[in-house]
Amino acid sequence: MRWRRMGALHVVGEPRVSSFQQNQFAAATAGVKNGGHGPVVEEIHGLIRVYTDGHVERLPAIPNVPCTWGSTAPGAPGGVAARDVVVDRATGVWARLYAPVTAAAGSAVAARLPVVVYFHGGGFCVGSAAWSCYHEFLAQLAARACCAVMSVDYRLAPEHRLPAAFDDGLAALRWLRHQAAAASAHDDASWWRARCDFGRVFLMGDSAGASIAFHVAARVGQGHLGAPLGPHQLAIRGAVLVQPFFGGEARTASEKTMAQPPRSALTLPTSDCYWRLALPAGAGRDHPWCNPVSSRGAPRLEALPLPPLLVCVSEADILRDRNLELCRALRRAGKSVEQAVYGGVGHAFQVLHNCHLSQPRTQEMLGHVRAFVNAR
Repeated sequence: MRWRRMGALHVVGEPRVSSFQQNQFAAATAGVKNGGHGPVVEEIHGLIRVYTDGHVERLPAIPNVPCTWGSTAPGAPGGVAARDVVVDRATGVWARLYAPVTAAAGSAVAARLPVVVYFHGGGFCVGSAAWSCYHEFLAQLAARACCAVMSVDYRLAPEHRLPAAFDDGLAALRWLRHQAAAASAHDDASWWRARCDFGRVFLMGDSAGASIAFHVAARVGQGHLGAPLGPHQLAIRGAVLVQPFFGGEARTASEKTMAQPPRSALTLPTSDCYWRLALPAGAGRDHPWCNPVSSRGAPRLEALPLPPLLVCVSEADILRDRNLELCRALRRAGKSVEQAVYGGVGHAFQVLHNCHLSQPRTQEMLGHVRAFVNAR
């Protein structure tokens, strides 16, 4: 029997099946195999699939761990304790709290600590405060920078497109403000609250989390947090933006030419997919939430009330040039900006450890964060 180069195989005596019918059958079969959700319309390999009916499947790329795992386990040598708390029951937002339980070099264990409110990365679409990589990194941050950490597990896109993550960031700060006002209460957070200096609060995040920190800082400066609870108020002293995830319709040189290894955390197609899933439906990459520097609809940076910033840039990251341009634009607008560039490493090196230089560069970053926080 001869195979034809085009068309479907036709067996004499059986009804002919066209290529079009075969494709329809294949699509229907795929829908059954996908639990009846239909074809996949957006996918980031190994992380997330979005189906035509809107169903979202997140793949277990990184394990979730409990708050007593690893260096925060009881009796572990890390010297850091962690607990989980509910931030907003209505939205399901929660947070993981970290604080040192032993004295760092040159510090008193009983001293009040600066508070770092942290937002994890993941393109607004994946990630969790319970991911093992963030758990270990933030335990290190609490110990090395001698600070209390609140790691926020915010709502994810595409089920909750922006500005949901920004709203959750403000909700986290409102929860924190309630903690400042509840100094004498005894509850699940009292152990942590007793260590916190609410007059020294810093916003921090990596990748999409850095974008959240930036926009939340701007909202706080614009008065969106609301009136303080009596004499108790938070003082946002600074923000740390680690490889901030921004974009634009016009490509930067590093986006166009920076070759990425197979294990890269962020490629240009991946970046574009995240923005399609995270921005309001139909919005492009020049939306102000994606491109705060040159979007026509973005507030002027000069008028944006921002605290002092530390921007951490990875040399081998496709976002390198966009991050450096953000620093230049903020300085031109009169903002206080420090920048640190980490040589030879790519996006999210500090949590993924996907390069032989990841560990020493991570220690450099933790040192820079500690110096930035201690100076304020």
